[in-house]
Amino acid sequence: MADKPTLYLETTIPSYLTARPSRDVIVLAHQEITREWWERKASCYDIHVSELVYFEVQQGDRTAAQQRFASIGGYPVLQITDEARELAEVYVQKIPVSRGAAADALHLAIATLNEMEYLLTWNCRHIASGLVKRRLAEINSGGGFLSPTICTPEELLYENQGVD
Repeated sequence: MADKPTLYLETTIPSYLTARPSRDVIVLAHQEITREWWERKASCYDIHVSELVYFEVQQGDRTAAQQRFASIGGYPVLQITDEARELAEVYVQKIPVSRGAAADALHLAIATLNEMEYLLTWNCRHIASGLVKRRLAEINSGGGFLSPTICTPEELLYENQGVD
């Protein structure tokens, strides 16, 4: 049997997974899709988080932070290296990703350098946008890196990994 595909879990996933139901119907739909993906498909992947995800999930409301932290507690933790910081800076300059979204560029760099096959996120502005995906692939190809497939839980919910 083949190994499970590797997946980098970006911070928005545990945030949507553990949040109280939103009054915004789109966010609520994303929360429900995240929960469904988590229950039905998460076990199909070799999931990793990073030190950055650990830091971000601990921000904000203490009770919510504890729930987010608990949801990712068992996954391998990828380190923030100098190489990841340098690659993130390249992304900030060349994608371009705004300075305010530098942490998002770091998520991209960590997933890339650790050869993650997927990067799962709901951050469609700074990570899962068409421009970011296209420019990331160009930059990584030029640097000899493979790019992770960036997608949302909705996109992976219907992937056939042997579990329906």
